Amino acid sequence: MSGESVRSLGKGSAQPGPVPLGVIRVYSMRFCPFAERTRLILKAKGIKHEVININLKNKPEWFFKKHPLGLVPVLETSKGQLIHESSITCEYLDEVYPERRLFPEDPYEKALQKMILELFSKIPPLSKDILTAVQNGKDCTTRKAELCKEFSKLEEVLTRQKTMFFGGNSVSMIDYLIWPWFERLESYEIADCVDHTPALKLWVTTMKKDPTVEALLIDVKTYKGFFDLYFQNDPAAFDYGL
Repeated sequence: MSGESVRSLGKGSAQPGPVPLGVIRVYSMRFCPFAERTRLILKAKGIKHEVININLKNKPEWFFKKHPLGLVPVLETSKGQLIHESSITCEYLDEVYPERRLFPEDPYEKALQKMILELFSKIPPLSKDILTAVQNGKDCTTRKAELCKEFSKLEEVLTRQKTMFFGGNSVSMIDYLIWPWFERLESYEIADCVDHTPALKLWVTTMKKDPTVEALLIDVKTYKGFFDLYFQNDPAAFDYGL
């Protein structure tokens, strides 16, 4: 079940009914990298789910009952349980649906993946800063240099491990958790920031061929169209391309 083409719900919209048995619901936004993490895990694990897209510039009043700050992603179960924060939703899904485990069973290996995630933590805010600067016609040379340093840290991990992926020789949780920002390299205008990191660049190319990643990929033109409207505070941004 997929809601990829579902229009976003905004103020004045009716609250969706209870989540059907045997299904999990994700409150998402088509262009949000954090929400994409959760959707990647749902897809990779083959979990039956429904997607409700939220208009983040015109949030429905009822959505604040799902998340006090009105952020996505949020998971909702048929019991009415609510889980938010992207990395928490992903770990929750991995534990509740044990088929095709994405985190390693070994506690040390799992800790290693979480440490890589910490190493990655400066990349999302830096990427957003650069995107905002580019959209506003401002210089982002300093921030780009900082981002290159952060990418170098990830390059070191792959070089040291001598593996294709961050958790070994097959795609695992850590790869999906960091992927959404690499999918956006070109649309954020930061693709040149991986020119000095050959292992990381190869990882990006390889990840694009992963069936789960491929299924959720959005093209650069669509991202650009979204950004143009988003930075004009246009609520129509969230349904761009539908």
